[in-house]
Amino acid sequence: MILLPIYAVRVVGKKEKQAIDAIEINAKSKKLPIKAVAYIPEIKGYILIEADDYDTVKKAITGFPFIRGILEKPIKKEEIERFFKERTAIQKFDEGDIVEIVGGPFKREKAKIISVDETKQEAKIELIDVSIPIPITIKLELLRKITS
Repeated sequence: MILLPIYAVRVVGKKEKQAIDAIEINAKSKKLPIKAVAYIPEIKGYILIEADDYDTVKKAITGFPFIRGILEKPIKKEEIERFFKERTAIQKFDEGDIVEIVGGPFKREKAKIISVDETKQEAKIELIDVSIPIPITIKLELLRKITS
C-alpha cells in the first residue's frame, strides 16, 4: 500500500466538517486525484488531505471563505500516526468498585464508584481520602479499576 503525501489545511474553527464536504464536492467536479480528506477532533482548525501533490490540494481548497490556507510541506506520517491507532477497550466498572483516577484534576486519587452510565461512558464517584465525600461525574476512560 503506497501512501500519498498528507497536507494540513487551516480552516475556520468549527467549520472542519463543512470544509470536508466542500472539498470533496470540488475535487469530484474537477476530477482531482485526492485519495482522502479527514478531520481529527483533537486537531482543531485543521483538516488533512491525502493527495498527489501540493498543487492538487491547492486547487481543491480554492474559493472557500472558511478555508484559511495550506501548509506547504506534507505532514510526516509519524506526527499523526497516534490519532489513527486503535484505542483499547474501556474496562467494565460496577457499583462499589475502587478505582484510581488516571487523568484530569483528580489524577492519582482513589475513589469508589457510586453509579455507572454506560450510554454516556461516565461514572459517578466519591473520592476516598477526603473529609467530606462529594459525588463527582467523570469519564470512564479516566478510571482504572483497583479492586471490585
